[in-house]
Amino acid sequence: METKTTEVAERQSIAASVNRTSPVRRRRNGDAPNLRYFLLTPASSPVKPELGQEIASEGEALIEAFRAGQPFYTLAAWKALPEVNGSNPVIVKQAVAQKTTQS
Repeated sequence: METKTTEVAERQSIAASVNRTSPVRRRRNGDAPNLRYFLLTPASSPVKPELGQEIASEGEALIEAFRAGQPFYTLAAWKALPEVNGSNPVIVKQAVAQKTTQS
């Protein structure tokens, strides 16, 4: 009887540690500063997309795309930078933050 209780406790402990170490899912609220959302221009198609109106957030893009009956596109901007770890140079990507325009 004691063995079963110990096994159950071990399984619960393992399950709890797995849940703590599992990767964090990306949020869908558009908090990433390098993500931008666009509707398509009226003349474009999914085969050859042309970015049209920019939308402020993912939630607003979902609503506008639903209203228009078309997909929306997410754009992420990255730049390549060299990084030297000891004697091994590596090229890494760094998010490019969207510049806000001042009126």
